[in-house]
Amino acid sequence: MKILMVNKFHYLKGGSEKYYFELAKLLKEKGHDIAFFSMKDKKNIKTDCKEYYVDPIDLNTGSKLRAFDVIYSKENEKKMEQVIEDFKPDIVHLNNFQRQLSASIIKPIKKKNIPIVFTAHDVQAICPAIVMLDSNKEICEKCMSGKYINCIKKKCIKDSNLKSILGAIEGKYYRNKKIYTKKIDKIITPSEFYRTKLIEDGIEKDKIVALHNFINIDEYNVPREDEGYALYIGRLSKEKGILNLIKAFTLLKEGKLRIAGDGPEKESIIQFIQENHLEDRIKLLGFLDKNQIKEQIRKCRFVVVPSIWYENCPYSVMETLAIGKPVIGANIGGIPELVQNQYTGMTYKFDNIEELSNNMKVLFNDKELAEKLGNNAKEQAKKLYTKNVYYDKILKIYTDLIKGE
Repeated sequence: MKILMVNKFHYLKGGSEKYYFELAKLLKEKGHDIAFFSMKDKKNIKTDCKEYYVDPIDLNTGSKLRAFDVIYSKENEKKMEQVIEDFKPDIVHLNNFQRQLSASIIKPIKKKNIPIVFTAHDVQAICPAIVMLDSNKEICEKCMSGKYINCIKKKCIKDSNLKSILGAIEGKYYRNKKIYTKKIDKIITPSEFYRTKLIEDGIEKDKIVALHNFINIDEYNVPREDEGYALYIGRLSKEKGILNLIKAFTLLKEGKLRIAGDGPEKESIIQFIQENHLEDRIKLLGFLDKNQIKEQIRKCRFVVVPSIWYENCPYSVMETLAIGKPVIGANIGGIPELVQNQYTGMTYKFDNIEELSNNMKVLFNDKELAEKLGNNAKEQAKKLYTKNVYYDKILKIYTDLIKGE
């Protein structure tokens, strides 16, 4: 089978790119012919597959002419026509394509009657700001059912009038052209939660399948130690719940916390630590690469995922489970689909700082329980999140679409 993988970034920027590369690698291992379609960038990763690139669109340049390319780019449409003629894919798998690649790339694919699969790594189909958060980083569902005027009123996209207007126009265009409801043949959501949200927004339930991401389990088969600390991995930002975690931790008299990542809340966290004399209990690790993160996970007591926004299917949770450590996770978005309360970890009401603190206290004080939950987590990961399990499911999706089923 010839599969064209599409994503606007061709380097490891986030979860979408990890999935894009890992799925391509898996499909190639299984004997399929893979090609990539993305934007030019000096950070792009060279592969042994065919690679097709379009000129980059920088949304921060302020160019009005280029800005409207995020809605429809004739250049990208023409490039996709050339790619279809050259590579002749049996199926096209879209990932993050909106804005920089634009809906223009869909027209030449449909013209050749090639099936389109789209993995929705976010909820941009619903929310012009992509994450269903307003400019104050509070959960917002006001743009549901195409009410994009709310994006403009609240300046949801980077607190910018222009970007919010452009995002609203783009959202309206996609809805009017039925990009998600008619042009795309099958939508994959990495969580049941995202599937539910898309259905609530008007996409037919039969068009959407929830399929959790996968990981290479063998890469996480590492010896475990327990140095007794709690671990946070991720962006230091309000929506990730990092401030709630800090507050919950300070309610405890025991335990240590390590924080891996960087972001806008870093300085306020440092100030809080200093003002409360917590330097001996909270350690900021800064940005870590994947091997350093793996090392921190294998030595921790547990990992905390304190998000206060609609997370999808965090790789950090799956990787923690695969290593065999329990997760304390907020019961929001797709997190509780991965973390089984009292079996592979603990869940709590996402904005309840006291409940989060109590859960941490339990695992700080009960090493045997943490080990038991970690063992369960490892078994669950082996059963549910392996690449072979995912391959069987994705292959059926591809095959059914090609057959017209």
